[in-house]
Amino acid sequence: MVSARRSFEGTLPIATLSRLGGVLAGTDGLLQYELDFGRDELGISYVDVRVRASLALVCQRTLEPFMLPVAVDTRLGLIRQERDEAGLPPDCEPLLVAEDGRLNPADVIEDELLLALPLVPLNPDGSLPDDVTGHEPDPAGEGRAESPFAVLRELKK
Repeated sequence: MVSARRSFEGTLPIATLSRLGGVLAGTDGLLQYELDFGRDELGISYVDVRVRASLALVCQRTLEPFMLPVAVDTRLGLIRQERDEAGLPPDCEPLLVAEDGRLNPADVIEDELLLALPLVPLNPDGSLPDDVTGHEPDPAGEGRAESPFAVLRELKK
């Protein structure tokens, strides 16, 4: 694939990626991928990986599922031995391949998506219900939030 500078693109069901499915709230949907194999000007074999997916995660703040759009765009340097990593350019992540040079594209895509997931998924649009936070909703929306140090100020008097 490297010598022929092959390119692949298409869609893949998220449900087929078992390791990724184990950390998701749901495995519905498809991901889009592009893989471009080649050699750079230094003769280093690489694969450019571009993946777009919308993944179902559980927000660790609200414990509600939400969809996180994920975009991966990375270059992986194909190496056969760990010591070859030192010869890779700085913008190239190492990918250790088997001695026969074969790799499974679905595994590469799954690995890159797993690396792109946040350590603690938080829905940017989510907030805790008022009964959990102990705050009363302000119907006018004009109320000023009380300083967390107001209690200390009262104790100081």
